[in-house]
Order: sequence, then C-alpha cells, then structure tokens
Amino acid sequence: SLAAQSEGDGMSPELWSYIFIAFAGVFATEIWRWLGVLVGNRLSEDSEAMIWVRCVATALIAAVIAKLILNPTGVLAEVPALIRAGAALSGFAVYILSGQRILAGVAVAVLLISAALAYTA
Repeated sequence: SLAAQSEGDGMSPELWSYIFIAFAGVFATEIWRWLGVLVGNRLSEDSEAMIWVRCVATALIAAVIAKLILNPTGVLAEVPALIRAGAALSGFAVYILSGQRILAGVAVAVLLISAALAYTA
C-alpha cells in the first residue's frame, strides 16, 4: 500500500503531495517565463505586440484597483467606499505631482486608509 511504501522511505503522503504541487506550479509558470524572455528580447519596445502587452498589463492593474475600491474584502471592507476612492485619487495625485514616483503615491494612499481604519476603530 501507499502508506507502507511511504513509511519505508521516510516521507509521508502529505509531503509528496506538497512536493508535487510545488513542482507542477514551478513547471507550469517557468516555461512561459523563459519563453517570454526569449521572445521578448527579439521584440522592439515600439512594436504592436509590446504596446498590446503594456495595455493588457495596465488594464489588469486598473481592474485590481477598481475591485479593491468597489468590492473589497477583509479589513478594507470596513473602510467606507468614499474614503477608499478618495485615498486612491489622493495617491494618484501625489504620484503625478511627485514626478511619477510610485512609492510616494502608494504611501499616501496607504496612510490615508490606515488613518481611516484607526479613526473608525
């Protein structure tokens, strides 16, 4: 049986399942990463394919931000929607005004959300 075999080699069936999941996850993603590196090196930054990739990446980020504002989960759901939207707009404004420094915009938004959570608690 499987239990008898796993006792002989010192590894439990649970450990084997974790090893399998880790291997399958790495195998499934690393192929595409390396393929992207090989193909991406041959593409011009101004090519239609790269412009499309940037558009899709930007759209995905916008969708995640919209989900966090409109339909949050966990602790963020305790912050009113207007405060979440205001924090996002404030963070974006600071990002633009600071010369497109991402850290500055994110820090302002996080501080505003944190202050709102502290105030409502």
